[in-house]
Amino acid sequence: MSAAAPGRQTASLTFADISVARGGRPVLRSVSITIPPGEVTALLGPNGAGKSTLVLAVGGVLRSTSGSVKLGDADLTRRRPEQIRAAGVAIVPEGRQLLPNLTVEENLRVATYALRRDEARDGIAHALELFPELEKRWRIAARSLSGGEQQMVVLAQALVSRPKYVLVDELSLGLAPVVVQRLVVTLESVAASGVGVLLIEQFAHVALGLAQTAYVLERGRIHYHGTARRLRDEPELLQSAYLLREVDPGGETLETLS
Repeated sequence: MSAAAPGRQTASLTFADISVARGGRPVLRSVSITIPPGEVTALLGPNGAGKSTLVLAVGGVLRSTSGSVKLGDADLTRRRPEQIRAAGVAIVPEGRQLLPNLTVEENLRVATYALRRDEARDGIAHALELFPELEKRWRIAARSLSGGEQQMVVLAQALVSRPKYVLVDELSLGLAPVVVQRLVVTLESVAASGVGVLLIEQFAHVALGLAQTAYVLERGRIHYHGTARRLRDEPELLQSAYLLREVDPGGETLETLS
């Protein structure tokens, strides 16, 4: 199984009319997003809008009830997570999901299990170029790392396979601003190398400062698609989404289904 080759490529990652239900209730309703290569695309919206559900559905963790996921002409719809990753799409779920008793090195090696030996070696070297701080923590158990260091490890895990696209859910959650800025610089570098990035971020100014294109997800539907600049210049477009409370047709809140 080959790692995705670094460098620029032209195929976009496209989600078309994705719908997902959880617990018998609709969470995503016909969501369509296109992520171009070599750019950061922001996905914003209030808690409960369905942002994390979208990432898990695209990554094969949750099943969509309708819609498609395509990387260029390759159809990734409803494939298993390992197949989606092998096709060149890596996800970084919310919550810094590491193996706490394993060292930094072991966590990264686990992420290379499907790669050839030379690909794994090169992938880990690439991750350490992006996050040289991790070399000093190489033999430290993940549970002993700071929140920022843990986030570096989960990003490194996603990037060791040299993906064409990476979907990052809540980059800055619980982190100090100086750490967030350090991670932002890395995502800029990753995008500049030709990788397409979808960034879901609680701090709109962070995402909009990185992104060229932005989407706003509201009540499980896309309510804005346009330039990130316009959202920066017209903050009322975004503010209206965050002031709305997500309620399903039966009147129950969906705020926990983010």
